[in-house]
Amino acid sequence: MNKITGEDDAFTGLEAAIVLIAFIVVAAVFSYVVLGEGFFTTQKAQQTVHTSVEQASSTLKVVGNVYGSGSGTGAVGDTVTFVNFSLGLAPGGTPIDFSKVVVVFSNATILETLNPPPSWATTINQPTAGAGDWGITDVENSPTGSSSTASPLLQADEQFTLSCAPTKGIIANDQFTIEIRPSVGAAFSITRTTPAAIYAVNVLY
Repeated sequence: MNKITGEDDAFTGLEAAIVLIAFIVVAAVFSYVVLGEGFFTTQKAQQTVHTSVEQASSTLKVVGNVYGSGSGTGAVGDTVTFVNFSLGLAPGGTPIDFSKVVVVFSNATILETLNPPPSWATTINQPTAGAGDWGITDVENSPTGSSSTASPLLQADEQFTLSCAPTKGIIANDQFTIEIRPSVGAAFSITRTTPAAIYAVNVLY
């Protein structure tokens, strides 16, 4: 008669369940980590896209015509002293702080950064800017209800009228560019040409 001298260990159902649960827990944790990293990467990608679009696109638009003014009478040698235009936000555009805006005038021979207003409280609603300067001469649809108390932050439905005065007057038949460079977003350029005969007020195209 044979005698069994060793122990026969059996793989019970309870042990199998424990191993299965361990595998499930490890798989769940791994899946959670992978999904979390995926969501984080997706959010970063979306943020990068939105930031790139914001930096690359301009949120400004010209409202109405661009005018050139001065003391011209149509005579030879008359020049445009001031370039006046209104700016608003494009649909969906973010507000722009004009206290941080840089305005650059250029033509075939001149590249000039115009001087900013010395004080917003005294510049808004002034009739013109001085030679080599730019300023806000009027504010429409101000959230404060009054252009005299408006801030330099251009907001939705609001319009700023700018007056830009290069150091030298703009001669007849001269193509020039005024570039508005906000602190955030792409620069906005306005390119126009003065007419052959310059008068006190001229619509520039």
